[in-house]
Amino acid sequence: MASTPDPSDTPDSDEKHTPRTPDIASLKRLVSLARPEARTLVFATIALFVAAGLNLTYPLFIRQIVDGVGGPDAQQVVNEAALMLFALFGLNGIFTALRSYLFTVAGERVVARLRTTLYGAIVRQEVGFFDERRTGELTNRLGSDTTVLQNAATVNISMVLRYLVTCIGAIAILAWTSWQLTLVMLAVVPVIVLAAMFYGRILRKLSRQVQDALARSTEVAEETISGIRTVRAFAREDAETARYTDRVETVFELARVRARIGALFGGGMSFAFGIAIAVVLWYGGSLLVDGTMSIGQLTQFVLYTFFVAISLGALASVWEDFMKAVGASDRVFQLMDREPGVSSGEQRPASVGGAITFEGVRFSYPTRPDIEVLVDFDLTLQPGETVALVGPSGGGKSTVAALMSRFYDPNAGQIRLDGAAYVDLQPDWLRRQVGVVSQEPTLFAASVRDNIRYARPDATDEDVLRAARAANAHDFISEFPEGYDTLVGERGVRLSGGQKQRVAIARALLKDPRILVLDEATSALDAESEHLVQEALDRLMQGRSTLVIAHRLSTVKDADRVLVLDAGRVVEQGSHAELIARDGLYRQLVERQFLAHETGAAEALHEAV
Repeated sequence: MASTPDPSDTPDSDEKHTPRTPDIASLKRLVSLARPEARTLVFATIALFVAAGLNLTYPLFIRQIVDGVGGPDAQQVVNEAALMLFALFGLNGIFTALRSYLFTVAGERVVARLRTTLYGAIVRQEVGFFDERRTGELTNRLGSDTTVLQNAATVNISMVLRYLVTCIGAIAILAWTSWQLTLVMLAVVPVIVLAAMFYGRILRKLSRQVQDALARSTEVAEETISGIRTVRAFAREDAETARYTDRVETVFELARVRARIGALFGGGMSFAFGIAIAVVLWYGGSLLVDGTMSIGQLTQFVLYTFFVAISLGALASVWEDFMKAVGASDRVFQLMDREPGVSSGEQRPASVGGAITFEGVRFSYPTRPDIEVLVDFDLTLQPGETVALVGPSGGGKSTVAALMSRFYDPNAGQIRLDGAAYVDLQPDWLRRQVGVVSQEPTLFAASVRDNIRYARPDATDEDVLRAARAANAHDFISEFPEGYDTLVGERGVRLSGGQKQRVAIARALLKDPRILVLDEATSALDAESEHLVQEALDRLMQGRSTLVIAHRLSTVKDADRVLVLDAGRVVEQGSHAELIARDGLYRQLVERQFLAHETGAAEALHEAV
């Protein structure tokens, strides 16, 4: 199979062909994620406006208290104003809590839907897509990147509305109180807006770099943990820790640059607001001395000025979060929008005979387009026939198996099922007709029963037991304390090689495919396990078109035909006896490889000759 490039060294293929999404378009798409939660967001917005409106009124009552202290009914004025403030703060707390709850719940729903959509888009991609990317990168997109987008789509919208209403309302009251002071206070706003726009552009680029670096560190962690036995066997724990530390340090350095720029921007804004408030206090004090403004009015004005300052600061912070989200959204939306490289046909024939033909197939893996693995490859597999593929390692045998399941499409030539071109068949339907048992079967971290039933989710328990018996798996499964409910562990780690193989055969039996691919299905087993597995495979092969890829003579010699594959081409074909008699590459393979593994194979070779 093709090697997987490191994303830190290889440019992203999608990025080369997909134009960079403009900021405005990305922001619109982020906001559109919340559209399905419109009803919840409407109620949340109503609560937000009520809370913001109540929040804007309390400086008016503070002004009443300050100006009323020197009046004839000072105590009554103070009591009434304080009582109103108590009621306002109580109502404001209720509506603030309601607003926070509704926006947060909507945000959680948005991120859940986003993750589901993104996951669906990822698993629908062609196998070549996964050859080019590491698992850690994709899991980081599902986890970290979608979380960054969550707040941008809901909670940050809430903050924008909240502080925008507060800011506009406060400015309106300020202008009503003293338009001269308002002009003085607003002089700093254009500077802040321009600085925020410039800062946002830099932040978006840095945030994207941070997310990419974080994805690369996750790749290392996922790779090391999944291969921990190999790491331990070669005593590479310190080396892997150093490799992960290096990736994490890259994330830290980028995050530190982002933090430095953020600190400078925040400090500059704080200084600008401080200057504005100082000038307001100076000019307001002058008006107070002239008698054109009361102490209560100045107090009210200063409070509303703080409202404006806090709101603008919060809006700048939200803008920062939006830019981080836009940086993360680039990769997420690219994955969501990506069309699978394998086209989908629509034909679903009513019946399947099981005749497979390869006609002049040429193929190279997407990650190595300059190296042809198959060259003018032809193969005919008749219904019910067993054909064995043998040849030196790297000759293209497993590639043929991958093409039969349409994990890839050939670069040239055609593959047909019962005369219908693969590209015209519905891929899911096609793959249900092909069963694969490989050298290292993949089991999921679930029960034995669930792993067998994975082939056919609607199968009954009796169907599962019948398949397990036919696969010689029922006896060892029954010996487990929890029987068919026994958890097999991640990738079936709690089962032996022979047990995993028989569970995989039971799964294939339950699937009941018309075409069967056995890819080195017994090569890693001991003699006893091989006997049990081979017996199960013989049952599985009955009545099916079978392609056998094997190195062991016992698996190959009973095939109807043997094809010898070398450097992507068929160089010999015929029965086992015919190929032995020709004294060609097949006989050399028997002498060099098969005899090293097969007891009694020498006698079989001499008898054939």
